Amino acid sequence: MKKIIFRFSIFTLLLIFGFITYLSTIGVKTDAFNSQISKEVKKIDNQLELDLDKISIILDPFKFKLVLKTVGANLKNRNKLIKLESIKSNIDIKTFTNKKFSLSELDITTRTIEIKNLISFIRSIKDRPQIYIIEKFVKKGYLIADINLKFDQKGNIKDDFIIKGFVKDGEIKPLKEINLSKINLIFNLQNNKFEFKDINLLYDNNELTFPELNIKKQKNKFLVSGKNNSKNLVLDSEKINQLLNIDFSNLKVKSAKFDLSNTFSFKIDNKYKIDDFKIDSLMNLKNSKVVSSKNLKEFFPELNEIIELSDHQIQIEYKENFLSIIGNGNILIQKEKDNIKYNFFKSKKNLKFDTSLEIKKNLFHLNFLNYKKDQDEKLKIIILGVKNLLSNEINFKNISIKEKKNKFEIQNLLLSKKYKIKSFSEIDLSYFDNDLLKNELSIKKRDKDYSLESKSFNATKIIDDLLKDDKNLESSKKIFSKNFKLNIKIEEAFIDKDHLIENLGGYLTFNNNEVIDANLAGDFSNNQRINFTIRSTSNEKITTLYSDLAKPFVNRYKFINGFEEGNLDFHSIKQNDVSNSKLIIDNFKVQEVPALAKLLTLASLQGIADLLTGEGIRFTDFEMKFSNKNDLMRIEELYAIGPAISILMEGYVESNDLVSLRGTMVPATTINRTLSSIPLLGDILVGKKVGEGVFGVSFKIKGPPDKLKTTVNPVKTLTPRFITRTLEKIKKN
Repeated sequence: MKKIIFRFSIFTLLLIFGFITYLSTIGVKTDAFNSQISKEVKKIDNQLELDLDKISIILDPFKFKLVLKTVGANLKNRNKLIKLESIKSNIDIKTFTNKKFSLSELDITTRTIEIKNLISFIRSIKDRPQIYIIEKFVKKGYLIADINLKFDQKGNIKDDFIIKGFVKDGEIKPLKEINLSKINLIFNLQNNKFEFKDINLLYDNNELTFPELNIKKQKNKFLVSGKNNSKNLVLDSEKINQLLNIDFSNLKVKSAKFDLSNTFSFKIDNKYKIDDFKIDSLMNLKNSKVVSSKNLKEFFPELNEIIELSDHQIQIEYKENFLSIIGNGNILIQKEKDNIKYNFFKSKKNLKFDTSLEIKKNLFHLNFLNYKKDQDEKLKIIILGVKNLLSNEINFKNISIKEKKNKFEIQNLLLSKKYKIKSFSEIDLSYFDNDLLKNELSIKKRDKDYSLESKSFNATKIIDDLLKDDKNLESSKKIFSKNFKLNIKIEEAFIDKDHLIENLGGYLTFNNNEVIDANLAGDFSNNQRINFTIRSTSNEKITTLYSDLAKPFVNRYKFINGFEEGNLDFHSIKQNDVSNSKLIIDNFKVQEVPALAKLLTLASLQGIADLLTGEGIRFTDFEMKFSNKNDLMRIEELYAIGPAISILMEGYVESNDLVSLRGTMVPATTINRTLSSIPLLGDILVGKKVGEGVFGVSFKIKGPPDKLKTTVNPVKTLTPRFITRTLEKIKKN
């Protein structure tokens, strides 16, 4: 009996063990649980319907649970359908035996799902503005996911869900100008933590790679962090403007090719407001092309239309109210590559910058100082300063240009928001100019005014520029935002390479970028003086210049050669933007005036023409009355008298566009004979013989400055005006 009981027990145990083994490995199929599982799914949303085939039941004896699994299920909501690969769930055996059926866990594996259909399906369950926006952004793509849901005893989904899978060939368009395509990634989504890995996508044919991207919920915000590592990115000007959203009014970037590696993080709330943004980047800028500014031509005479940057290593760090950009590399401005280094540090209030440019074999000019870099020498430019972002004022702490022993330095140059000079503390210049003259000059701020001191300074270029008829000269002078007085003391001032003024001293007073008061005086050699004054009242400005030497000023006009001796006296009154001036030059000699020689030759006064191009013609008096308004100069009268020839002329010069002059030119012997015989003027003017009464020539000169046309006619009678002016001069002398 005992053996039978023992054998029966062994058989029963083997039977139970075999049954458990069968249930644990093969299981059974049934549709008995379909309705219960569907009811549990409806707890998620009442509109959800789960279409199931027969369910395989497998026993998990160690966890005391039943594992339910089905293949080929469909999830429906109204007219939306999601095809599932499989559904797997666990049921606690205790609750099952107590007939309290409930799901403790649900694993869902999807088939390949079109992302737009998935978003549309989610919207059919719970329509939110965020989901609608995502649906508009997403254009295409597919995903496969494994979803793990856990339920509490009441059948509610717990927060510790897990969704894993990957996205294939996605495409989104978050902005009209930006399209991201070929998106591939692996994702792992949990309640408060979303992980994305191996992200690859295309932007404008550029492949972007993000090894990781993490999103973690923190209170009422999400922390987004990640890494980017992309190679051979190429952007044109349109794409650069779209990404940076900056109007490059002064800087137009044509293209950029670079590698980019960075880490980043930021926080975003449910209203899509981003804050606490941080980024650390390393950019290898292989090549970038920038449209150059025409203003640079003044400094770089061989300036290229396109400036190229190459082989730049740039470190970028950004966080709230702070931006740091540190870089260096090659820059092609002219024919040869130069090197540039730059540091930018931007805070909430200030933008600090420190830039240096090393010019090797290229040209560099400071034309207003008559300076050119030696092409075989290195020149270094350093610009250090800070911009106040609240007032938009710029303080250049230091601007330094150095080449061998030549240096140009400006300290604490303060510019207004309209880029006008408000002040500076000091300017130091020490250099040899193009005339090989040594220049040493210093300007220092003294309270509200400035003091200029110099051992030696070549003012030739400055005087030439002031005497030029430049349409843009007035506008280029308007560089100061405040009024000030400049006290001047120069031991040696060159006004050209042959003429030196010693002990030039005095002052200039500036008001609204215009000199309203001035008094400068100095000495030439042999006790010869020069004086310059300006006096202003409420409605007029009076300018005077007297020089015992006229030659340094007259020689600047190329149409006169061989000017010698003479003194110069200039007086001008400016009223209502109109200047009325008078220029007098006495006791001078001219060796060659090509235009005048041509007139004499055309008039068959060959003897005087030969004299003018030989040893020279002496004049006792030269006087010109003229007025200026804007670009128009009207010559009311130009009169010159000398032992050999006299001239009377009038007309106008319209900037560099048109010259129109007319006048009379007469040999002085004829004038003297005429004046000595005024009672018998009729006989002399007419003459007793044919041709005897021909006094000289009348002429007209008209046309553009480079294409002047001259006409000449002999005259037999002198105008009363000519005779009157000659008598006045003779009487005065």
